[in-house]
Amino acid sequence: MRVRVPPGDYRRRPGGPQSGPGRRPTHPRETAPVTAHVEIPGLTLTREDFERAREHVAPHVYHTPLLTSRSLSEASGFDIRLKAELFQRGGSYKVRGPLNVMAHMSEEEKARGIICSSAGNHAQGVALAARLYGIPAVVVMAENATPAKVAATEGYGAEVVLHGSIWDEANERALELVEERGLTYVHPFDHPRLIAGQGTLGLEILEDWPEVEVVVIPIGGGGLISGNAMSLKSVNPAIRVIGVESSGAPAMKRTVESGEMVTLETVDCAIDGLKVMRVGDNTASVVSRFVERVVTLPDEDIFDAMLWLMTRAKLVTEGAAAAPVAAVLHGLIDAPPGTKVACVLSGGNLDVEQLRGLSWN
Repeated sequence: MRVRVPPGDYRRRPGGPQSGPGRRPTHPRETAPVTAHVEIPGLTLTREDFERAREHVAPHVYHTPLLTSRSLSEASGFDIRLKAELFQRGGSYKVRGPLNVMAHMSEEEKARGIICSSAGNHAQGVALAARLYGIPAVVVMAENATPAKVAATEGYGAEVVLHGSIWDEANERALELVEERGLTYVHPFDHPRLIAGQGTLGLEILEDWPEVEVVVIPIGGGGLISGNAMSLKSVNPAIRVIGVESSGAPAMKRTVESGEMVTLETVDCAIDGLKVMRVGDNTASVVSRFVERVVTLPDEDIFDAMLWLMTRAKLVTEGAAAAPVAAVLHGLIDAPPGTKVACVLSGGNLDVEQLRGLSWN
């Protein structure tokens, strides 16, 4: 199941290049498609895998709405709908994957408990899923994690361990606790069963809108886009999937272009959920085979899209969730006018302090 589109100039679309807020990106790295599309062999999941995952996930999550947006449709020239995972339990899609992982754990593993390292939505997704299954959960966070995120994770019943100053150091401690306490580790984006769980979102889109032609999805580590690229195409291989990264953290784009795993030397990105130095081996494999293109935008344009969603769609999203809308508004979706496009709004766990710095003009 390999769908390809020829390379070309994707900086303009038939809907008109002037729509959307703020400046249009001009740096080639921000707008160029994946032209050297080298396939990385690896993980493939089937429609049956996603249907089984949905059996495990659906009883515990909301079937979130697929909202129409006249304003965004008029601005872009497309028929736009918004998959609003900001209304999901825990405030993001991140509960889906852990629910599927935990459904496959043995009773002995459940009794020992589960662990992850995260200071964001993955922490709350794991903690919430563990509470729903009655499994003890440990979440390791860096010592500079905000008190609000610590409190939110503890509010779902997880034990929070603070260690180190960055995620990598917290993750090292989490792996040590796996050995010390026999806990089951849940990777934030690269576990196959987690990827299958995230892909249940795509089945909901197809159930609500079978005619959808293009789905636009944000990329951090790649768990969301890889799961849904496979689930969508397992039902309709003609659907095109487009990923959106921050131009300050283009780890997936560089990995897919080069055909080998790339670790960024630096990340110039302020958006939680997008600032990843290295994507997953499994997720890179899937994106290289099932995603038509990866586009990038500067943080400024993504923050503009956040404000656009607040003022025009009356939706308060986190930064990563606004990336697909930013790609639409800045003309990075190459498709004819009237194309049916779904944008995945991945979550609404907004950092209020970061919001204070946005421009309200």
